[in-house]
Amino acid sequence: MGAILVHEFITLDGVIENPAWSAPYGFDPKMGDAIAEIMGSSRALIMGRVTYELFAPSWSGRTAEDDPGAPFMNDSPKYVVSATLEDPTWNNTSVLGAYDVQKIQSLKASIDGNIYVSGSATLVRGLLRDGLVDELHLFMYPLALGHGARLFGDGLDLKLSLITAETYDNGIVHLAYGSEK
Repeated sequence: MGAILVHEFITLDGVIENPAWSAPYGFDPKMGDAIAEIMGSSRALIMGRVTYELFAPSWSGRTAEDDPGAPFMNDSPKYVVSATLEDPTWNNTSVLGAYDVQKIQSLKASIDGNIYVSGSATLVRGLLRDGLVDELHLFMYPLALGHGARLFGDGLDLKLSLITAETYDNGIVHLAYGSEK
């Protein structure tokens, strides 16, 4: 049975929308190592429609020489939670349909390995609400924006356990949490 591992870039005030705000901080190579470890333990990806529409054109043309994560992103099975997406063009992509807890539980049960999630705010909020996230990896940037879509919305009752914390030279902190079920 697969575990769902979520990776998000997030501000101190919980904003995850359009992480262009992360650019001034650069990308510490140790962050890449941490993300590669999450990806490396995964055998599939699950994402929402908006993330699919951003990732497909961005990743589909990349090679391992461009980005070491490209083979995983391009070759792994990808599952899109969407009631509107039809005929995805990115290889190895299937549409699961609208968000359905039972479909996602079935997907978890059918994957021999972990399932990677990046971005996909609406999907991740649903997964968190329904107790389907096994690990939440937050790359916390030292800024507060005061506006934008936040990961943790009103009404989300969530208790997590810290697995690890790592600070990078660029001021970003990787906080990895496990769910308390």
